[in-house]
Amino acid sequence: MKSTKSAGRYAKALLELAQDQNKLEVVESNVNSILRASKESNDFQVFLNSPLIKVDKKIEVLNQLFSDFDALTLNFIALTTNNGRERLITEIANSFITQLKELRGIVPVSITSATPLDSKTREVIMSKISASVKGKLEVEELVDKDLIGGFIVRMEDKQIDASVASQLNRMKQELTK
Repeated sequence: MKSTKSAGRYAKALLELAQDQNKLEVVESNVNSILRASKESNDFQVFLNSPLIKVDKKIEVLNQLFSDFDALTLNFIALTTNNGRERLITEIANSFITQLKELRGIVPVSITSATPLDSKTREVIMSKISASVKGKLEVEELVDKDLIGGFIVRMEDKQIDASVASQLNRMKQELTK
């Protein structure tokens, strides 16, 4: 929990700096590159977490790895590393993207279903969601065969579970009381 709060504060500071310097799109691109590096290689996070590698060496490697980054992002990475928070760089990047979407009025929505949704079902779900949300919806559709049927909608800190698996679990709990 503590690291999440710290990452959020660092991300907010980077977002504000990027806004002040009119470099929001450039920094966003840099942050997305950090997230890609993290997803593509587990060694990236191992490197960031390593207490054996000295701070100046980490900064040198990060500067080489991200040599095409804007100076603002590179300086921010160096500051984060000098403050001993380099292990949070990926978490800061995720928080930055979340805060940027919020700033732009984009609401991420995840719809998980047992099978891919047909257009009519997707339309019905989206109309119900958009009626209760201000902003532009960014929808991610996932398929989870374990749901058996139905769907789960996740949006911000809310979840609507209309899956058959969930209904069966509720019935099982009711019957075993």
